Amino acid sequence: MKPHHVLPLEWSEARGIARQACARIFRDGGKPVDALVMFGIPKSRAMAADWSNVVDRVAEHLCTMRARRAA
Repeated sequence: MKPHHVLPLEWSEARGIARQACARIFRDGGKPVDALVMFGIPKSRAMAADWSNVVDRVAEHLCTMRARRAA
């Protein structure tokens, strides 16, 4: 689910990076919560239950970080 305040190209790039990072954590035997911890995202059991939710949260976090840096 793409947030409305993010450019489509930026969202696509952020999702690609998030997928790649989460895939590496998964291959190393990690859990979705580990990905949230790695990116410094507050973990919640509901959001960390599924890898696709975690990928979206990480992508949104990456887009938010860029917006904060630009301001």
